[in-house]
Amino acid sequence: MESVVNVVLPVFAIMAAGYAAGRLGILGPASSQALNGFVFWCALPALFFGSMAQVETSEIFNVPYLIAYGGSALVTFALALGIAVFAFPNRFGVLSMHALSAIFSNTGYMGIPLLQIAFGAEGTLPGVIATVLNGVVMIGIGIVLLETDRPGASWQAILRDALLGLVKSPLILSAVAGLAWSASGWGLAEPVITFTALLGGAAGPCALFAMGLFMVGKSFTAGLGEVGWVTVLKLLVMPAIAVWLAFDLLEMPRVWALSAVIMAALPTGALMFVLAQEYQIYIQRSVAVILITTVASVLTLSGLFIWLGVG
Repeated sequence: MESVVNVVLPVFAIMAAGYAAGRLGILGPASSQALNGFVFWCALPALFFGSMAQVETSEIFNVPYLIAYGGSALVTFALALGIAVFAFPNRFGVLSMHALSAIFSNTGYMGIPLLQIAFGAEGTLPGVIATVLNGVVMIGIGIVLLETDRPGASWQAILRDALLGLVKSPLILSAVAGLAWSASGWGLAEPVITFTALLGGAAGPCALFAMGLFMVGKSFTAGLGEVGWVTVLKLLVMPAIAVWLAFDLLEMPRVWALSAVIMAALPTGALMFVLAQEYQIYIQRSVAVILITTVASVLTLSGLFIWLGVG
C-alpha cells in the first residue's frame, strides 16, 4: 500500500494546487481550458513522439502483451457501451466517453512509476508500450467516435470527418511520426531527447492542475450512479479480464503478465478530461470518474499487489 500511496498522493496534491489557485482567484476560469490546450497540442505530442521514437518497433509489437491489455480494454469497452445504451441513454458522443472512461488507464503518470517500483528497470518497457497503446489506439478510437457524433450528417460526411479528425489530431500524428522515426533506425539527437522529455514531462502535471482549476464552483454529486458503475468497470472488471487473458489464455513471462494486469487495474487517466474539454462533452463526469477511481485505486491496487504477490 505504501508504494501505491506514494504514487497517488502527488496526483491529488497537484489537483489540490490547481483548485487552490482557482479558489483564491490566482488563475481565472479560462486557465483550465488554456492549460488543456497546451497539453493537447504541445506537451502530449512531444511525449508521444519522444517515447515512441526511442523504443524499438519489435519491442512495441509484443503481441501477447498487447492482446492481454488491449483485449481487456476492448471487452470492457463493449460491455460499458452496451449497458450504457439502456442504463444511461444519451447521445452517442456521451456514451462513447462513458465507455472510454471505463478503459483508459493512467499508464503514464501512475502506471510506469508503479511498475518501476514493483519490477525495477524491467517494468519500464511494459509501461511505455501500454502508454503508446493508449495514445495511439484508444485515443484514436475516441477521436473517431467523437467526430461521428454529428446529428443529421450522412454516413459519407461522418466517415470523412472521422478520418479528418484522425489526420488532424496532434496526438495521432506525433505517435505515428515517432513510430516511423523508430522504424528508420536513425535515433534521436540528445537535444531532441531533452526537448521532448522536458515538454512531454509537463503533460501530466498540467492536465491534473487544469482539473483542479475546473473543479472550482462545480458540483459532482449528479450522476454518481453512472460514475460508480464506470469505477467498477475500470478497477474490477477490466483487470479481471486481463487476469484471464494473461494467465489462462496466453503464455508470456510473468513480469509481462503481471504488468498487463496492473496496467488494466489503474484508475482512469487525466487525458480523458483533456479529450472531454477539447470536444466540450462529458467534462464533469470525466473529472468525477478520474477522482473517484484514483481514490478507490489505493485500496484496489494494494489488494491486487498482495493477491498477485507483487512487491
